[in-house]
Amino acid sequence: MLVRRFVPSFSLVLMLWSSLACLVAQEDWPQWLGPRRNSTWNEAGIVRSFPAGGPPVVWHVPIAGGYAGPAVSAGKVVVMDYVLESGDPTPNPSLRNELTGTERVLCFEAATGKPLWKREYRCDYRISYPAGPRCTPTISDDFVFCLGAMGRLMCLRLSDGEVVWERDLPKDYRVGEIPIWGYAAHPLVHGDHLYCIVGGVGDDGRPATAVCFDKQTGREIWHSVAAESPGYCPPTLIEYGGHEQLLIWDPEKLNSLDPETGEVYWSVPCVPQYGMSIVAPYHYEDKVLIAGIGTASLLVKLAEDRPAAETIWSGKGFHPVHSPFVIELGHIFGVDRDGTLRCLHLETGERVWGTTEPTTGERPRNSGTGFLVKNGDVYFIAGQTGELAIARLTPESYTKISSVKLLEPTHPEFGGKVLWCHPAFANGHLFWRNDKEMICVDLREPK
Repeated sequence: MLVRRFVPSFSLVLMLWSSLACLVAQEDWPQWLGPRRNSTWNEAGIVRSFPAGGPPVVWHVPIAGGYAGPAVSAGKVVVMDYVLESGDPTPNPSLRNELTGTERVLCFEAATGKPLWKREYRCDYRISYPAGPRCTPTISDDFVFCLGAMGRLMCLRLSDGEVVWERDLPKDYRVGEIPIWGYAAHPLVHGDHLYCIVGGVGDDGRPATAVCFDKQTGREIWHSVAAESPGYCPPTLIEYGGHEQLLIWDPEKLNSLDPETGEVYWSVPCVPQYGMSIVAPYHYEDKVLIAGIGTASLLVKLAEDRPAAETIWSGKGFHPVHSPFVIELGHIFGVDRDGTLRCLHLETGERVWGTTEPTTGERPRNSGTGFLVKNGDVYFIAGQTGELAIARLTPESYTKISSVKLLEPTHPEFGGKVLWCHPAFANGHLFWRNDKEMICVDLREPK
């Protein structure tokens, strides 16, 4: 393990000033990776170190299995889980578990944990890693969009949980056998559109890796992108080159689409092992980075005057399994396949430093996981051990400030147990779950 000594720099001072300048009083967490889908939490008044004994746990409620993180909006917390009835849920990367059970969408009052409503349906699994749903609900206005592990897409009312519309994606798009790890790409709302990774073909026989729906009715607007399998990477919207661009990373290539029509602007090859295009593309200045296991990493430079891209480098740096990464001050901060939190030069892909302390603990672990969320001048890092760390990440070093154990890992993996769920940070609090409970923790600075 290499952790370089912290040395303050002008770039760090600039980063701290700009980070603190954008903080706000309160902020919801209505979707995967937060309100901007960029792993930032812009609230002010948040702790910079944990008190003795840890931060106050406001409430905890029992829930069942799943990887899906909570979403928080309008004073409500929504999360998905799976109640197992029969079958062996022990994960095996190469086998599909056959289970019977029920998928649920649960809504709680954010302040108290009081149950508000529940929507459930019978859902038998035939997937690997079958603990439960993978996708964080997406909340927009009074709509909650939920995608189950077997491809059931629902639009519910946030106020009361009533079904507005629903679709069976494998059936509607003649998918046949769904990907071995199920539907895992978090739906994206932009304006009146809902973007989903589907697979299969549309009624016209054309490929439907990516599909755009009317968010209010569920009516298809367009389908696009040909790929042998759809992968697991969430749609990502950026604006550059004078156009909005919808980024879709399938297991063969990174695609840029016109979000209104589905027309493919450009594609660049990038092939992860086992079809595991998972981690969302990250847009930084005039560049986009994707990375996955094997030798799948790709940095492209975007054209300034049109939707186009050219490769800067590929196959370098790091190869995360499913941990999102961030880019700041010309450096990448992300968790590699073995659980090592790394800093890398963006322009070259060269590794600068690495540590497993906030992610897997004392040693690397296969498919090691950690979730990074920036708040002002620090990062909150939720490790697969159930620990939450506060740290500074700079091009010079990883500097731990404080950490606390908040949840027990409950998911069996590679001879141990892990926690593979991204927490939500909203209105001064953290919301986090394992396969047994969800907790709410007060992260506000004491007055």
